[in-house]
Amino acid sequence: MAKSDSKTPASEAVKRFKKQKNAVAALIFVLLLIVIGIFGPVMAPHGINEFDYNAILKGPSITHFFGTDEFGRDLFSRILCGTRISLSIGLLAVTAGAVCGTFLGLAGGYYGGIIDSVIMRICDTLFAFPGIILAIAIVAILGSGLYNVVIAVAVFSTPTFARLVRGRTLALKNAIFVQAARNLGAPNTRILLKHILPGAVPDIIVQYTMSIGSSILTASSLSFLGMGAQPPTPEWGLLLANGRTYMMTSIHTTLFPGAVIFLTVLSFNILGDGLRDALDPKLTD
Repeated sequence: MAKSDSKTPASEAVKRFKKQKNAVAALIFVLLLIVIGIFGPVMAPHGINEFDYNAILKGPSITHFFGTDEFGRDLFSRILCGTRISLSIGLLAVTAGAVCGTFLGLAGGYYGGIIDSVIMRICDTLFAFPGIILAIAIVAILGSGLYNVVIAVAVFSTPTFARLVRGRTLALKNAIFVQAARNLGAPNTRILLKHILPGAVPDIIVQYTMSIGSSILTASSLSFLGMGAQPPTPEWGLLLANGRTYMMTSIHTTLFPGAVIFLTVLSFNILGDGLRDALDPKLTD
């Protein structure tokens, strides 16, 4: 008896994703970052605040893989431990922005009228500001610190998700299966969560992945400007800021933190592109 060809949308998406070597490599790098974020303090060969005044601003060596900073602290250990901080900021901020934006997009697209107008005008107002400028303004009002950075990044992430989900909701709310559920007496909450939201999930996943990279970059920029993480926190942007004074004589103090930020943001962007191509049902092999 011949085996039945049981192809599902999920399996087809996985097949399309596997064909994209760059996206697979980006996924591996992201998974490695997550492992480092979890076990970084255990993996670090030195303490993040372990001073060695006999090895100030030393270059990379067997003892200090990425060299040392202006206080003789091991830069490799500080970058490892800073991975948890930077990833946490990106994940928390984008998750908050995605949840709020999804809720607003569903409400505005489904109910329309004054609700949609108010939500979209607020989003238009937020879109009028560049993301980093808006984040700087929010942190300037709330004060510096990691928690306020998360709030700032979440605020400027929200309108992107709201507009994305609203567009998908407008496309689906008059679909036959939604009208059938409405005619059968299904409440609006069930229609939104069981019928419309699943149709927007692929777009949300792609935007979520790509937003993490930009959120990490924004958080690092705020720390670089002195408005985010404060010393002695080993956040990547703060490490970069601390090393800029010595970059002409000890380039490793900025090279390695900058390279980690660059590779992380690039990996999330490539991964998001790969997920978009894999989850797009219009693509053919």
